[in-house]
Amino acid sequence: MARTRYLVCYDICHPKRLRRVAKICESYGQRLQYSVFECPLDDLRFERLRGELDAVIKHDDDQVMFVSLGPESGKRVFRIETIGLPYTERSRVTII
Repeated sequence: MARTRYLVCYDICHPKRLRRVAKICESYGQRLQYSVFECPLDDLRFERLRGELDAVIKHDDDQVMFVSLGPESGKRVFRIETIGLPYTERSRVTII
């Protein structure tokens, strides 16, 4: 079965849920940054990951974003999906 590479990025409000989300992501891919993972997944593993994360997050406060980078070998096609809070493009600079 062909695998697709995903960036899995998350913004989780509570430390306990944050640790659980990170632990789940560690079992599916490689950490690139604190809350960003690269995960090569076939369709079944993608649905499992999505289901596990969906069960952990609080949908009114948290967001998990899946950015499809396309097949491991082949044309790159970007697609963004979220669970929890919806994805919105930011029109202003965020200062932290």
